[in-house]
Amino acid sequence: QVQVTESGGGLVQAGGSLKLSCATSGLSGYTMGWFRQAPGKEREFVAHISWSGSSTRYADSVKDRFTISRDYAKNTVYLQMNSLKPEDTAVYYCAGGWTIADVTGAYKYWGQGTQVTVSS
Repeated sequence: QVQVTESGGGLVQAGGSLKLSCATSGLSGYTMGWFRQAPGKEREFVAHISWSGSSTRYADSVKDRFTISRDYAKNTVYLQMNSLKPEDTAVYYCAGGWTIADVTGAYKYWGQGTQVTVSS
C-alpha cells in the first residue's frame, strides 16, 4: 500500500529555516518531488530527487536556498528550506513518480500537503 505523508510545516519569519519531511511506503524505485501551491495559484514544481539520489533539480526560485534529500533507511524524503521569503508561503506537497520530471502530471502518488507560512 502506497502512503505519502508530509510534516514539518509551520510559521517562520523571513530569513528563517524549516525542514519538511515526507514519509513514504510502497514507493521503492520512485522519483520523489516537492511541489507547492499558494492561494489562487497553480501548483508548481519545487524540487525532485531520483531514486538513486544522483539526480536532483530545483526550481529557479528556490535554487541555492532549498535542498532535497532522501533517507532510504527511513523511507523519508526531506526538503531543507533556508533563507525563507514571504513568497515561499504555500501548501507544500510531496509526490512520487516513475519519471524524473518537474510537472505535476508525471507524479502518481501525492500526500495531503503541509502549510508553510513565512511572515515578513
